[in-house]
Amino acid sequence: MNDMVVSVPPAASFLSVGLPLKISLSLDQQKVMYGSTLLGWKDHAWLICEWPLQLGHDQQVVGGTPCTVSYLHEGKLVGYRSEIRDLISSPVPLLFIAYPKTVEEMHLRKHVRVSSNEPILLMRTDGGHASESTLPTTDYFGGLLKDLSEGGCSVALVQRPAWLRPGSTVRLEFELPGLGHITNLTGLVKNADVRHGSEMIGIEFRFNELEYIEYRGWGGSVRNAIEQCVFQKVSASFLTS
Repeated sequence: MNDMVVSVPPAASFLSVGLPLKISLSLDQQKVMYGSTLLGWKDHAWLICEWPLQLGHDQQVVGGTPCTVSYLHEGKLVGYRSEIRDLISSPVPLLFIAYPKTVEEMHLRKHVRVSSNEPILLMRTDGGHASESTLPTTDYFGGLLKDLSEGGCSVALVQRPAWLRPGSTVRLEFELPGLGHITNLTGLVKNADVRHGSEMIGIEFRFNELEYIEYRGWGGSVRNAIEQCVFQKVSASFLTS
């Protein structure tokens, strides 16, 4: 999936103001991850970024708390291990993090796949019916979302119906945990085979048609929500080996 490179960062060459960051740390013996934005830095000293004070964890974060920082840049997942230097809440909530001594870069393939285990509903679109509200039950089929990428997914089925074959167009409905519920996402079946006793199909997403997402406190398009979900899962496993 990727190649890992560890390097000593030249001054500021890997940073830019406004860069979206993921900050991971342990609070109350639980690993948590927060989104933030890089506001500035002092070379070889610290980074300064926004802190989500409304989450109510500011009293639990003390200087010296270990953390990891990661972000996407030019097709790479970049990250490093660090520690919290300081946290201030007034006049604005800011977090100071130690400047990296080394940076790890994970070169990602075009569409990184992450594992999943969510129910998914597939709906036939090429059956010649007047509307989706009149589709017979044989044109709805449930499966299990096994992996997900920005460009598509793999779905496991107990038994594949005859109409669900390579070249078929389907509508998809599934949950992105913590982000929202996706409905009416168009997909093109690219392949079908049997693995470990289950029917497996590979689906390529077709965006900007009729897809919709019911948000869970997060904004953006369906495409952006899927990208965010993949990024969160990759970031969660980054720098843990």
